[in-house]
Amino acid sequence: MQPMNVSGLSLRDLEYVVAVAEEGHFGRAAERCAVSQPTLSVQVRKLEEFLGVALFERSNRRVLLTPGGQAVVRQARAVLAEARALLLVAREGRDDGTLRGRLVLAAIQTLGPYLFPKVLRDLREAFPHLALALSEGRTAEILDALREGRADAALVSLPVPETGLAVAPLFDEPFLLACPAEHAFAAGPAPRAGDLAGTDLLLLDEGNCLRDQAAAACGAGPASGRHATSLETLRSMVAAGAGYTLLPALAAPPGPDPTGLTVCRGFGPDGPRRTIALAWRASDPRAEGLAELAGFFRRHAPHATLPVGHPVATAPRGDRTAISV
Repeated sequence: MQPMNVSGLSLRDLEYVVAVAEEGHFGRAAERCAVSQPTLSVQVRKLEEFLGVALFERSNRRVLLTPGGQAVVRQARAVLAEARALLLVAREGRDDGTLRGRLVLAAIQTLGPYLFPKVLRDLREAFPHLALALSEGRTAEILDALREGRADAALVSLPVPETGLAVAPLFDEPFLLACPAEHAFAAGPAPRAGDLAGTDLLLLDEGNCLRDQAAAACGAGPASGRHATSLETLRSMVAAGAGYTLLPALAAPPGPDPTGLTVCRGFGPDGPRRTIALAWRASDPRAEGLAELAGFFRRHAPHATLPVGHPVATAPRGDRTAISV
């Protein structure tokens, strides 16, 4: 069976047929459709020829639908209703600078679980027409999803390859030193990151951008230290006395460690940090709205973060902040 070719169908012709069926008169149908009666009659005849079925019984006094015409008009009404729905969807989706509809927002694993709870209420209030779908993963996975269209925007740590992407820096997140309470780094002058390249340094597994950043900040080699699969495991390893590590500030909950096993300390004004950015495809027609989303994250950066390029405050001598694990 040959596939049906719908290129000969016209929504306007379907409107003519429905008008004739409802008015029962070609003249009144033409007036309703704002065309001449001969034009309407010719188009209805052409449609009948294309469909291969007579739609109307014509006489000087009245116009009646044939049985085949009744089925066609019933389906024509459904087609016209769907066409109007399509126009409504398109109108609602016009790029007026407002983000609306479903948006997949990804974040690196060492950021999303700590940032999202702090901003989601304000985010939903600021973008009431947005249906957010959140995801997380490693940087390479997220960037692949972004470029392939499986994610719409991503919270990442710079630097990232910017080919085909728009990247908006949001805030700097300082790193803190987490160490066992009895460790030498737990007291005394503010630590320096360059002093941390020892055998007790704990890092995340290969492929995690935080591992590379922490190792670089400490001047450690790529094979340094023992490894963990997640930040939570890393914190537990510190509590177990296995060594010390660098934690992003948002991953270090405030308040005393009820077990007294760990402390968390800040660095000096030149201490290590990472820059968090929002990335999206440069070809995305919602660029204006996504830039507005980046502005939201910049304005609502949590207290533990700093404006991009802002100096880190010097930690007081001997300062110790407990961290829960």
